[in-house]
Formats: sequence, C-alpha cells, structure tokens
Amino acid sequence: MANNICLNQKECGKSTGFWLLLTLGGLVMLGTLSAFFFLEHHGHIKTGMTNQIVWGLPHVFAVFLIVAASGVLNVASIGSVFGKKMYKARARLSALLALTILSGGLAVLVLDLGRPDRLIVAMTYYNFKSIFALNMIFYNGFFAIVGLYLLTMMDRKLKPWYKPIGMLAFLWRLALTTATGSIFGFLVARAGYNSALYAPMFIIYSFAYGLACFIVVQAAMYKWNDIEIDEAVLCRLKNLLATFVAAALYFTAVLHLTNLYFAKQWDFERFLLSDGGIYTLLFWGGQVMLGGFLPLLLIFSPGARKQPAILLIAALLVIIGGHAQMYVTIVGGQAFPLDMFPGYAESSSFFDGVVHAYSPSVWEMMLAVGGIATTFLITTVAVRVLKFLPEDEIKDPSSTVGQH
Repeated sequence: MANNICLNQKECGKSTGFWLLLTLGGLVMLGTLSAFFFLEHHGHIKTGMTNQIVWGLPHVFAVFLIVAASGVLNVASIGSVFGKKMYKARARLSALLALTILSGGLAVLVLDLGRPDRLIVAMTYYNFKSIFALNMIFYNGFFAIVGLYLLTMMDRKLKPWYKPIGMLAFLWRLALTTATGSIFGFLVARAGYNSALYAPMFIIYSFAYGLACFIVVQAAMYKWNDIEIDEAVLCRLKNLLATFVAAALYFTAVLHLTNLYFAKQWDFERFLLSDGGIYTLLFWGGQVMLGGFLPLLLIFSPGARKQPAILLIAALLVIIGGHAQMYVTIVGGQAFPLDMFPGYAESSSFFDGVVHAYSPSVWEMMLAVGGIATTFLITTVAVRVLKFLPEDEIKDPSSTVGQH
C-alpha cells in the first residue's frame, strides 16, 4: 500500500518539501499582491517615498536583482566563451537563474509603477535620448538571447549555435549592466552620481552578486539531492568569488578617492563617509565589512577549502552587502540635498540644504520581497521539472543520487 503511494520515503520527503516551498513562496507573493493593490488604490502617499526621494526600497531590491541577473550568467559565459569544462556543467542553471532573477527584478519595477498599464507606453514609445528607454531594449533582448542560449544547451540540434549565441549573450549582458550603471552615471544633478565609473563598477558588482546568488542556489540544490560538492569545484568558485569581491572593493575605493580629489564633491563624501547616519552605517558596516572584508576573511580562512558551509556563508554576506550598497547608492544619493545653482546662493522654503528623510513603509517591504519570491517560485518549479542540476565527473557514482 505504501509503495503505491510513493516510491520511497526519501522521494515522499522531497515531494512534501517541494510543495512546502511552493506554499511558502506563494504566501509571500500573496502579501506582495495585497501590497500592490493597496498602493494602487491609495497611491504612493502610503509609502515612505516623497518628491525628493522617488526611488525607495523596492528600487533597491529591483536594481540588485537586475544587476545580479546579468552577473549570474557569468558562470555560463566562462564555460561557453572561455571553454572551461567545470563551468559548462553549470551553464544551464546559470542561464535559468539569469532569466528568473531578471523576472523578479522587473516584476518589482512594474508593481512600483502604480499603474501597470503604463508599461505598455514604455514598451511602445521610445525616447532614444533616455537611458531608461535604452534599458527597456536591453531587458527584452536579454530575455530573448538568454532564452535562445538555454535552448542551445538543451537541444542537440542547436549545439552548433551554442558558442556564438553564448558570445552574444556575454556581450549583451555587459551592455545591459553598463546601461544600468549609466542610469546613475548620467544623472548630473546629483552629487552622489554623475561619474563614468558607475558603468564598470556595476559590471564588477554584477559579477560578485551574480556568483554569490549562484553559489547559494547550487548549495540548496546539492543539499536537496544529497550531493557533496567536489573539492576542486569548491576551490574554484571560492577563488572566483574572492576575486570579484576584491575587485568590487577596489572600484568602490577608486570612486570615493576620485570624488575626494574634487573640492565640489567634498560635502557629499563627508555626508556618506562620516556624517550620513544610516547611510554611513550601511556603507561601512554593510557594503564594506559584511559585503567585502568579512567574506574575504571567510574565503581565505584555513578550513574554507574543505567546508562548503563557509563559502555559502560568504556568498550570503555578499548578497546582504549588495543590498546595503544599493541602498546607499540609490537612497543615499537622493537624500543628499541638490545643488540647484552651482556657484550661486539661493534661498527658498523647499528643503534648501536639508538632508531628505526616508523611512520605508511595510507596503514597500512587501513589494520588495515580492521580487525575491518571484525568482524563488520560478526557479523552484523549473529545477523540479527540468534538468538543471550541475553534474560533475565524480569518481564514485554511487555517492550521489539523481535529481528529483
């Protein structure tokens, strides 16, 4: 009788766990949708955003996911473009995560529009002088190219196209992240933005955040299938993450040292590095320490080579630090007062020289986590139905079980 219900207890447990994960993800999405309908009815007055800070917590999560979606494809690109066999085994999962993470990020932006029907305007009318319009093209192109890239991995008939499509995906994602970083680099009115360094800096950020997300998902899949990661694979991923995290710290230092070189940027740097309250705390404590130095210390600790849990913790810290970085960049950059007429003194009753306050509402928090829930649900179903588990050549095949 029991055998007619399921094949074995392990399969039953995994099926139960799968439906439990879907239920938890669905509950989060239900909360997100309720927040969306509430804000659509009452308006953005119910959020912590104002006409001084127009990008809030949902944008922090959305931009992080968009940047991470570009970076997570780096795993597949190393395999197809640079021919590294170990990364080829992870190419399918990498491409899948690129699609699902971008879906989560864009879902938050659509919900935050207030009226989702405005998306039709954004998709049908383009102002090619606007970096936002160019990003719409890059997002749509990313879905099409990465989707085709995934097909070349899964269909033997399309295998001859694997490498050229992989190269196109590699170049396209670089362009996408460049455009995302340029959103801030082209905003000349904000003292915290207006720098050509934002484009390459966001590319490096994407490498670190994307790889960290990949490591977390891969660890969950291995745990789900009772597989231990090969030590050589662990070592390569560990070293690659350390390289990207160190490069992110380097570009962050270069950006702020460059700003300190120019006298007009001193006030903003003083605000961010020492007098900014929550923004200073998130910069030093979140972005630099939790997202930078602490992961590096964990990665290069003596036992990291043989303990996958250490790499997993380091990856989670990079993700936390990435959200702190986005909050500092997006919200902190808006909180600093505008210099409306550089070189002149002006006076009005409209927040002259005042650091703008922002406190995210619970509705914004529910919208923000909706992007993660979207990514989680799509990924969970996809890895359950199709073959996305990275499979390395292991000497003892009996030590693993098949993907469920």
